[in-house]
Amino acid sequence: MTIVGFLFRSCQESQLFWRHGLARETVGVINAGKSRHNEDQACCEVVYVEGRRSVSGAPREPSRGQGLCFYYWGLFDGHAGGGAAEMASRLLHRHIREQLKDLVEILQDPSPPPLCLPSIPGAPGSLDGPHLVGPQPSWSSQKEVTHDSLVIGAIENAFQLMDEQMAWERHGHQVEGGCCALVVVYLLGKVYVANAGDSRAIIVRNGEVIPMSREFTPETERQRLQLLGFLKPELLGNEFTHLEFPRRIQPKELGQRMLYRDQNMTGWAYKKIELEDLRFPLVCGEGKKARVMATIGVTRGLGDHNLKVCSSTLPIKPFLSCFPEVQVYDLTQYEHCPDDVLVLGTDGLWDVTSDCEVAATVDRVLSAYEPNDPSRYTALAQALVLGARGIPRDRGWRLSNNKLGSGDDISVFVIPLGGPGSYS
Repeated sequence: MTIVGFLFRSCQESQLFWRHGLARETVGVINAGKSRHNEDQACCEVVYVEGRRSVSGAPREPSRGQGLCFYYWGLFDGHAGGGAAEMASRLLHRHIREQLKDLVEILQDPSPPPLCLPSIPGAPGSLDGPHLVGPQPSWSSQKEVTHDSLVIGAIENAFQLMDEQMAWERHGHQVEGGCCALVVVYLLGKVYVANAGDSRAIIVRNGEVIPMSREFTPETERQRLQLLGFLKPELLGNEFTHLEFPRRIQPKELGQRMLYRDQNMTGWAYKKIELEDLRFPLVCGEGKKARVMATIGVTRGLGDHNLKVCSSTLPIKPFLSCFPEVQVYDLTQYEHCPDDVLVLGTDGLWDVTSDCEVAATVDRVLSAYEPNDPSRYTALAQALVLGARGIPRDRGWRLSNNKLGSGDDISVFVIPLGGPGSYS
């Protein structure tokens, strides 16, 4: 088990200190046979972004004073090998930096973002201004685009580019498996939480829990998966049906009317069972046992380009999305105290610990330390990991309520939202 504490100072806001704790559980006995090594990876960086061009189209003169800094935290929960998680932990923040380069000047300008970025003069395919802008019809209107949506788009594109890079390099660099990705970007007073997978982020503020992500599993994304199977039945081969039934249908039930639901339904109805309905359902199981094509229990993440149905050549990747859902939290809108924190955790934590139990642990641990003690956040991360792992007893690792401890890898970030300094 490794317990690590970090201290970073922003190169943009010198009075804002971020002290955060990271606890990662690597005791092999709790992996429950899943792997001999912890497949989770973590990353935290302070990243400087230098603008690629000015809004006027002229190349920007190199100057650190004109750039932006963002804080970055990432948790990557690997499966079927640690290659994808390791690669994402090294490179995803670089893709985010590249996507933000065009936005440096725009994000620092309070006026609405420009509809088009001018081409760099002399660049191949570039045209002069008069050729780029034509007369606007009187009926035309333009959608309002916020600065937040530009940052969200940059993060989404970065995830897609990271996934594409894994596809390109999966053979030469042995990028095996895939990973869920939970990323936090702090930029210009706002926290952007991007989640692709079944990890989770919550804010605990004044004892209140504020969810900052939702999990993407076969159950939560059933309708998206079924719609894809309905529109592209070739992805199902002759092995799967996009319809869902309460249980596997038996051949003797052909012709009977049974409960089902399709991509358009949240409720259930009856249909006559036909021969095609005997195929295995695209989405099956419940809770942690829910699977896509009887194989994988998450529906968003990075990698998994070589993943196929067991004993089949059917690829599963078309049903897995690399795009995260991004939620935004404006730090400047609230007064935060040193006990207000953002908690990131892989599913090894949340499988056995509820949001309210995490909030109770936050209160219990932080109240035992002075507000200016930087070790309090590392102690909190450690307490969350050890609490989810449990303690060894005659019948395995057990929690304080005697239920089984987590059998998965456990990684936790604790990021303080308040303390010395101010958000300016």
